This record gives sequence, structure tokens and C-alpha cells, in this order.
Amino acid sequence: MEHSKWLATVASIWIQCSCGASYTFGIYSAALKSSQGYDQSTLDTISVFKDIGANIGVLAGLLYSAVTSSSRFGSGLWPVYLAGAVQYFAGYFLMWLSVTGVIDRPHVWLMCLFMFMAAHAQTFFNTTNVVVAVRNFPDYSGTSVGIMKGFLGLSGAILIQIYHMLFDGNPTTFLLVLAVFPTLVSLALMSFVHANPSNTSNDKPHLNRFSLIALSIAAYLMIIIIFQNVVTFPSWAHILTTTILVIMTLSPLQVALTAQRSEQRSPSPVMAPLITTLEDQNEVEMSPLQAMGTINFWLLFLAMICVLGSGLATINNITQIGESLDYSTVEINTMVSLWSIWNFLGRFGGYLIIGLSGNLYIGSVIVGVCYGSQWSLMPTITSEIFGVKHMGTIFNIITAANPIGSYIFSVQVIGKIYDKEAQERGGLCHGLHCFMLSYFIFAAVCAFGVLFSFVLFLRTRRFYASILQRRLKHLQG
Repeated sequence: MEHSKWLATVASIWIQCSCGASYTFGIYSAALKSSQGYDQSTLDTISVFKDIGANIGVLAGLLYSAVTSSSRFGSGLWPVYLAGAVQYFAGYFLMWLSVTGVIDRPHVWLMCLFMFMAAHAQTFFNTTNVVVAVRNFPDYSGTSVGIMKGFLGLSGAILIQIYHMLFDGNPTTFLLVLAVFPTLVSLALMSFVHANPSNTSNDKPHLNRFSLIALSIAAYLMIIIIFQNVVTFPSWAHILTTTILVIMTLSPLQVALTAQRSEQRSPSPVMAPLITTLEDQNEVEMSPLQAMGTINFWLLFLAMICVLGSGLATINNITQIGESLDYSTVEINTMVSLWSIWNFLGRFGGYLIIGLSGNLYIGSVIVGVCYGSQWSLMPTITSEIFGVKHMGTIFNIITAANPIGSYIFSVQVIGKIYDKEAQERGGLCHGLHCFMLSYFIFAAVCAFGVLFSFVLFLRTRRFYASILQRRLKHLQG
């Protein structure tokens, strides 16, 4: 099974399960704010650098392309993972040293650099895992991307459960967990991830089992979180529930073993992939510059600014939103986990109920559902419209829309409006008015995002109709 695409898929899933620390910002943001004496605008500025780091993955895409085009590293992708692991550890470890007072309180811009490094590491893991998945399963790129993005979305809740088991109630120590645990996981598994496409005729049932595992983990985490919010978990309960979670997270290995045995029993010729592009007459693969010269690229970019930017603003301020509505620390941590669980499904419409008393839980789920769907759709659309050859670089250029939107909506909208409300009330803001105006603005912005997406749909519907016809002919023939 060495170097098989199934072992690569399992290794990628486990790395994805550990590296989504950017979605756990709400756990330690209050400790960061209080220990460094930040106001809300300053905290939002730091969170924007988290978003910049987590979404400006051009360097990761370029490094991936350089490694795969060079024979110096063989078929291994370890240089990409190693670059990510070094940044991951350095960023979170330096933040931990700062919050605990081991080093003098750093300047705000130095803290921004720490946050940037920690989040930027995620792009090296995510780019490699997603692109390898698309290359290994060219006929099911949407499914494979959804699996990788889904487990990344769950990783925040998984990390939080490990934190509850080991250091519950100490968010400062959580920063140390983030520095060590994902780094060790990526270093241990990086040598197993390779692009090895093989027979694709029977891949879908096995990929569906990976998806079912992701949904099962999400359901299990939801049940755990609800019980943790209702009753106080003793130490043994945290150990038991987390052990079960770890076993569920290890279960993709069984699917991979079954899939590998199935391929060995029924060998058949490799089927030609169905990936095509808008220039499919000449089998053209667009370069990043060629892609940026198209209207479709900018429609997708603008849609991401609107939808992902407002979603990130919610992630970055979820703790302060909860505090303004008098939610307890346990309840706020619950919302962070709920966001992480449903982040792999998507975002839109949460502003309708997010201000109603007692319904912030529901709002966090709905916003997470709609936000996360963009992360599965965008890489898939990128590979289909612009080709697979430079996919890692192109989709990372498009994700630059995320921190742009985050800066606008986190700092210029939520941060400034909240600080103004807080100054008028003695430094703290409590009540619906603290964030109501911000979410009315987000609602209007999301409407523009829908408009840009609809125009892109009109421009590409014939293209996707042709893809569907080819798939039907392929299955019938």
C-alpha cells in the first residue's frame, strides 16, 4: 500500500484534522486581548493578519509547483509540509511566550507577524492536500475537495476537544497545544502524501465512505458539545469522549485498506479523466496570469470578498458578540466549536437570527454552513474553469479576497462600530446594538456576493452543461 493514493488520502485527512487552528481564534482571543491590553480594533487588526496568513497561499502554490517540477526531491512533497510546520510552530510558540509574559510584551505589529506566520503555515498543508486530492481523483474533484475541506472545517472542534481534555479553562496553554500538536502530526505524515492517480472506475463508493465518516464525526461532536454546555464534564468524561473522537478520526485508514484491496482484486485500465476547461477545444491549461485576465476570475474573486470576508469577520468577533449578549465563557467556546463543525458546509443568512436572545448558537451554525461551502466550491470551480496544472497557485490568488474582505469588515466595520459604541458606554458594550448595524451591512454585502455568483453562473452554464453531457456519455459508454 506504500505510495498508494488511498494512503495519501488518509495522511492528508489526518493533517487536515490537525491544522485548522485559525478557526479556534475565539478560544484564546480574550486572553490575547487582556494580556496585551488591546482594544477591539487592535484585536481585529491582529485577526486580519491571521486571515491574511491563512489565505495568501501564493508562496505555498509556487513552492508546490517547484517541488513537483523538480527531480531533486523525488516524488515527495515534504519540503512544502516542512515549510508549513516551521512557520506553524514559530508563530504559535512566540504568541504563547508573549501571552504568558516569558518575553516582553511585543509591539502590535510584531504580534501581527506572529499571527501571520502561524496562519500562513496552514496554506502549505491545505494547498498540498487539496491539489493532491484533485490529481488523485480527477473524475471526482468536487468530492475529494469537499472531503479535504470538510475535515479542515472539523479540525477546530477536534483541537478544542483535545484542549478540554488536557487544559480545560486555560486558553493560554491552548496556544502551546497549537504550536506543538499540528506540527508533530504534519511532520510524521508528510512523507506519505503523493500524487498517484490510478484506476478511477470504483473510487466513488470509497470517497463516499470518507464523507460519511466526516458527517459522523460532526454529529458526534455536536452531541458532545451540547452535553458539555448542559452539564459539567468530569475529567474522565473528557478523556472518554476524546478517545472515541480519536478512534473515529483514525477510521479512514480502514476505508483506505478496503479500497486498496479492491483495486488489487479488480485491476482495470486507468480511465481518462474528465477534467476540462473553458478552452477545452485545445486542452489548454491556464497560467495564473492568463486566469487573472478573464472576467470569470474577477467575478469569483469579488464573490469571495463579499461572502468570505463577512464570514471571517464573524469568526474573528464571535467572542465579543457573545460577551455583548451576556453569554458565558463555556457558551462562547461552544459557539466556536459549532462554527468549526459546520464550517465545511457554508455561510449566508445567519444575520437574520444572530441577535435574538438564546439563538446565537443557531446563528453560528448557519453562518458556518454557508461560509464553509465556499471553501469546497471555490477550489473545484477553479480547477474546472482554469485547469489543474496551476490550480494550487490560482486558487490561492483567489483566496486573497478573504483577508481583503476580512480587513474591510472586521476592522473598518465591526471594529470601529463596536469601539464607538463601547466608548459611549464606558469601555464595554452590552446589547443587540453593539453589532446590529454591522450585520445589516454584512447582509447587503452578501447580496452583492449573490449577484456576482449569479453572473458567473450565467457565463459558465453552457460549459458545465457540456461537462455533464460528457460524464453521461462516459458512464454509458
